[in-house]
Amino acid sequence: MRKIIVYIATSADGFIARPDGDIGWLERPRVAGTYGMDEFYQSIDTVLMGRKTYDLALKMRQSSYPGKRNCVFSKTPRKSTIPEVEFVSEDAGEFAKRLRATPGKAIWLCGGGELIGSILDAGQVDEFIIHVIPILIGEGIPLLHPRHRSVPLALLSARSYPDGVVRLHYRVERRTSGPTDSQIVRGRKRAPRHA
Repeated sequence: MRKIIVYIATSADGFIARPDGDIGWLERPRVAGTYGMDEFYQSIDTVLMGRKTYDLALKMRQSSYPGKRNCVFSKTPRKSTIPEVEFVSEDAGEFAKRLRATPGKAIWLCGGGELIGSILDAGQVDEFIIHVIPILIGEGIPLLHPRHRSVPLALLSARSYPDGVVRLHYRVERRTSGPTDSQIVRGRKRAPRHA
């Protein structure tokens, strides 16, 4: 089964963008290298992103991730004029589950917070690689869409860079039984009542 990996940067206070989607705070002096992005990019063949993330990429004049299948989730069905880009309007969790069962390389879940939360809640995220940027922005779009969750993670590695960036690589620990907290909250399963 293919892995779905969230590979993303956050501020030190856990935001992936300012409230208006601005990511200008990511522009800063960097050390030589790409924080492992080149190796990661070679390990994937599919990119999943929300429509707002895609719209931001278009503003930055990036219409797709070259050489990859680009799946953009949108509530409104659309047709793409770019061959590598397809719009997906079905349930993100079900799509991710089916995609993982097909042959191929790893799958990059690049954002945004709503899509990451939806696919995580469906039990389809395998790993997080989070680059924590040494800046506090105070408010913004969180890494995960806010919802009651309790998702255990196992630290696979941690690396710090001379410019203060810290790369954290986690594996999502799978529950062996019982409903997830998000399933209980959404009413799919009821939590047992204790007297």
